[in-house]
Amino acid sequence: MGEASEPTAEPQVTFSSGRFESNSSSEAPDLRILHYNDVYHVDQASAEPVGGLARFMTLCKEYKEGKQYQGQPGLLTLFSGDVFNPSLESSVTKGRHMVPVLNAIGTDASCVGNHDLDFGVKQFEHLAEKCDFPWLLANVLDPALGEDVPLGNAKRTHMLTTSNGIKVGLIGLGEREWLATINSLPPNLIYKSASAVAKELVPKLREEGAEIIICLSHMREPNDNKLADQTNGIIDIILGGHDHYYAHSFRNGTHVLRSGTDFKQLSYIEARRKQDDPKRWDFEIWRRDITSDVPEDEPTAKLVDGLTSKLQKSLSKPVGWTAMPLDARFITARLKESNMGNFVCDIMRAHHNADCAIMAGGTIRGDQIYPPGAIRIKDITSCFPFEDPVVLLRAKGQAIWDALENGVSLYPALEGRFPQVSGIEYEFDPSKPSGQRILSVKIGGKTYEPEKKYVLLVKSEGGEVEEIIDEESGMLISAMLRQYFMALRTVGQWSHLSSHWNHVADKCGHTELPSEVFKGESHVSRLKLHENFQDPWHKFLRSRLGFNKKPHDDDDDHFDTGTESDHTGSDSDSQIDMEILLMKKFWGRWAHRAGIKSKVCDCLKEAECAVDWTRVIAPVLEGRIKIVGS
Repeated sequence: MGEASEPTAEPQVTFSSGRFESNSSSEAPDLRILHYNDVYHVDQASAEPVGGLARFMTLCKEYKEGKQYQGQPGLLTLFSGDVFNPSLESSVTKGRHMVPVLNAIGTDASCVGNHDLDFGVKQFEHLAEKCDFPWLLANVLDPALGEDVPLGNAKRTHMLTTSNGIKVGLIGLGEREWLATINSLPPNLIYKSASAVAKELVPKLREEGAEIIICLSHMREPNDNKLADQTNGIIDIILGGHDHYYAHSFRNGTHVLRSGTDFKQLSYIEARRKQDDPKRWDFEIWRRDITSDVPEDEPTAKLVDGLTSKLQKSLSKPVGWTAMPLDARFITARLKESNMGNFVCDIMRAHHNADCAIMAGGTIRGDQIYPPGAIRIKDITSCFPFEDPVVLLRAKGQAIWDALENGVSLYPALEGRFPQVSGIEYEFDPSKPSGQRILSVKIGGKTYEPEKKYVLLVKSEGGEVEEIIDEESGMLISAMLRQYFMALRTVGQWSHLSSHWNHVADKCGHTELPSEVFKGESHVSRLKLHENFQDPWHKFLRSRLGFNKKPHDDDDDHFDTGTESDHTGSDSDSQIDMEILLMKKFWGRWAHRAGIKSKVCDCLKEAECAVDWTRVIAPVLEGRIKIVGS
């Protein structure tokens, strides 16, 4: 119920008790609620409903301050979790940029979501303390914090009193399944059945005077439905999260509602006491889509602009350099060998000194060719935006064969399962039946042995294998790449460089210092860019080539939501893109007059990468994946 065929900003009736329409006097509700869940990006999307915090705030203010609601009870705003990750923004801020967002919306209470713990329980606790409202999670307990204390020092229940004196009892509940998705959790956590905890705590809320019970949950819809089915109507309404769609049902006396995702939808709810039973409630529920027809709230738009502009400064800082175009297109990574896939798989394998590595091509999300030159933090976080831990396994050769067979089973569909590899060479024939396509596999240059056990690096677990490093302990791909580039930047500069990362950098074999790679008189020397001219054009080129940067200038965790700062090489994306366009324009004119032939994404040649404080990477295709008949 409640699904719309086309997004519209007009209120859509999701559920009506029939009482609202039949009452011509339109009696004022006893309780007014706004609900939302699973929000990640503060800026708008390109497709309808576009969402975006500024438009979302317009509707929040409409329900909070609109003339049609004057004289009615104040609005309760309730959130069902997932806000601090994942997003491009949170990859830099570790979620802290969303605290002022939640507070500005006027949130009164929230359930803890699984992604709210992605940066660790301590970071969640730090962020939760800065929120103007409580976080709830009744059925996941951490005995290290005390008896019956929830994970992250959240609350089990909470009592709110509305502007017209109604006591609202809140309980937060999560599901067992999402605990397995969190990378680091305290030991000895106690998970309790959501329905059992509800049966235990809801009567206590009633004893304390709660007149209505609202559950804020972060569970899949089937688990919310199960909770409603098993609690016999003791909960008046379940406001759910975790799913990213809009849905409503009424089960066993309890309403079950989830309100979309990412500031693209919300629910407005009015509750009135039943005329024949004042202890029960009638609900009217409306869905609102945040489309482009909804005007932006101007103060919030300025807040969003401030958040994103400061973010872009951090994301735009270079962390390394490439002398080769890096092919991260879907049509490459999901269909054939990719030099980006080779590069990342090699780093994974070298980091753990494994025999081989397999990465699903769908892990690479950039869908573009990254040209030679600077690699920015944004390039890493946009190409690998998810919380993908690298898992280390010990597996038989047959299990590796089976994994590769599964990876090519749907070829040529653009499936994310297509395997990019390191330490492996495989050949397959897409004309053969699915499950029989792999023709040969080599591991470490030798034909694989079905019963031999290999140490294997993968993005996630699978098959009958022995886990050496599991998902909870595995390093994220994005973090591994950033540490790798940090090692390249600091070789020969910092005396206390980790010998491990020095070894990884050497073992990957993709890197050399520009002065070692490019011999003879350099283009930089001919252009005299090494000299400290004050000419604006020379200043610009020096900045773009990194002459004004020092190894310690880059702090990957820098993000300040309160003050402006400027760093060489940390221009906003729009500035950088404009500068690159200007460079291409004038380069094209000069190249034409000079009779020089060039093309887009040429590999860098003699000393064109002129920053000797870092090594440059140059991953290539090596024939690791061979397709018969291609």
